[in-house]
Amino acid sequence: MSEGVAKTPLNVLVAEDSENDATLLVRELRRNGYEPTWERVEDAESMRAALGRSPWDIVMSDSSMPHFSARAALDVLKQSGLDIPFVIVSGTIGEEAAVAAMRAGASDFILKDKLARLAPVVDRELRESKVRAASRRAEEQRGLLEEQLRQSQKMEAVGRLAGGVAHDFNNVLSVILSYGEMIVGDLKPGDPIRADVEEIRTAARRAADLTRQLLMFSRQQVIEPKVLDLNEVLAGMDKMLQRILGADVDLVSLPAKELGRVRGDPSGVEQVILNLVVNARDAMPTGGKLTMETANVVLGEQYARDHLGVKPGPHVMLAVTDTGVGMDRATQARIFEPFFTTKDKSKGTGLGLSTVFGIVQQCGGTIWVYSELGKGTTFKVYLPRVDAPADVSQAGAGQTMLRGTETILLVEDDDQVRVVARGILQRSGYRVIDAGNAAEALLLSEQHSGPIHLLLSDVVMPHMSGPELAKRLASVRPDMRVLCMSGYTDDTIVRHGVLGAEVMYLQKPITPESLTLKVREALEGSAVRVED
Repeated sequence: MSEGVAKTPLNVLVAEDSENDATLLVRELRRNGYEPTWERVEDAESMRAALGRSPWDIVMSDSSMPHFSARAALDVLKQSGLDIPFVIVSGTIGEEAAVAAMRAGASDFILKDKLARLAPVVDRELRESKVRAASRRAEEQRGLLEEQLRQSQKMEAVGRLAGGVAHDFNNVLSVILSYGEMIVGDLKPGDPIRADVEEIRTAARRAADLTRQLLMFSRQQVIEPKVLDLNEVLAGMDKMLQRILGADVDLVSLPAKELGRVRGDPSGVEQVILNLVVNARDAMPTGGKLTMETANVVLGEQYARDHLGVKPGPHVMLAVTDTGVGMDRATQARIFEPFFTTKDKSKGTGLGLSTVFGIVQQCGGTIWVYSELGKGTTFKVYLPRVDAPADVSQAGAGQTMLRGTETILLVEDDDQVRVVARGILQRSGYRVIDAGNAAEALLLSEQHSGPIHLLLSDVVMPHMSGPELAKRLASVRPDMRVLCMSGYTDDTIVRHGVLGAEVMYLQKPITPESLTLKVREALEGSAVRVED
């Protein structure tokens, strides 16, 4: 080979008792275009040590050495778990050790007086080794993707179940909360049953919080996204987080300079941070260190391939790291499932991390956990970066008057919810025309000669949804406003978790205050035409 041609690097481990014979092998490889880096071993112990020190490309072994045969060398290689070509170089083809090693799985056999065959054998074995490695990586990748797909399907199924339960339960809670508040409003402060009704309201509100978390997990909660700066969100929560963590946990903030913006529901993003911090605190019962870090990152194609659901591109990362007890792999596989918890029943519902999962998914992001028992846990949240200035908070807006005299067409297929909603609206001065389904609503609208100022409709009903009903009525009542409500959201209202611009939305469970406030907003807001 010409001296000007670069030689191929090759890491060679030689099991050989003769220094001269080992040198001959290396010299032959160098003569045939290789640049060997090599080490000689002559017993099992030195071979084990060498295998652990360097990524060898090929192992060559003398067929028989004092106390260390080729078969023994091959056994050491197999025990290491490394997939490296193993070539026997023997003084005679009849040696029993060489025959035994070949039967045990050696790659090839070369006589010492036929070393001209060495380079072609090495060439072939290196090619086949690369093919095996590529095949192994492909198999591992396929197994990883299959596991991620199974996990994703499981989470999706649990999410659909959670959303359905929350929807039905929100109708029940609408009745309990609304009647409870109306009864409290009618009772005098010293009434002996007032405290009992207050307890009913408190329990119902707690149940409403649980259903809201279920909806967040199942990505069926309506969100009103804004452009946010995560550094500003964290700074605004600092004092509250300090109180939650307590004096025995050291809170360290590492905000990135010139951090990119993200798009998300402000209360939802705060809920993500709060739940991750509470989870970290519970993992450090005797105190520790909690680090919150933000950074601009770009997720590459390889990362996206290794993490199902990740879209490559620029993201903003929020990392929450604790020095707590950590988690084993079995726990990590289930932490985002609703109602799964390792805590005592009195200390958690098992909805905290499932809520985090749902909110992050709604924002178009992903969340991953890295944990080791006794070494702590890191949650990394990746949210897509957006090129837009952060939205200004509208806090401090004046309270809207909750009463009115307008005519409202109320459409709700749940009888109890319809009755309580009608009672709330009538108490607030409105004229109410109520219907149990869309067909009845169309008929009542046709029979009503006066104006209908607002359509208040459930989203999901048999045969025709609320938004579809609004479109049917738009041609005959173009000035009528629309307010939809539901215990969960439907794609006719929400696209990928974001409220559409054509209608206003009220999340169940309803209360007298939430219903009358949203009705006034709908009636007094800028006119929006729902097109056919």
